[in-house]
Amino acid sequence: MNRIKEVLEEKGIKQVWLAEQLGKSYNIMNGYCNNNKQPSLEDLNRIADILDVDVRLLIQSNREE
Repeated sequence: MNRIKEVLEEKGIKQVWLAEQLGKSYNIMNGYCNNNKQPSLEDLNRIADILDVDVRLLIQSNREE
């Protein structure tokens, strides 16, 4: 599970924008955001850099908050 969707919502960023920044299709990004597909570690790190957050925030479960 990842928290990409929650972080995007907190920052007011759209999935389509992140997909463009990452060089991925909207469908792949939507899969990441809905936890139907998990990003590679490389992509997860790139997403964290793009969103300017610690990568641990993206993989933190709600119980750990």
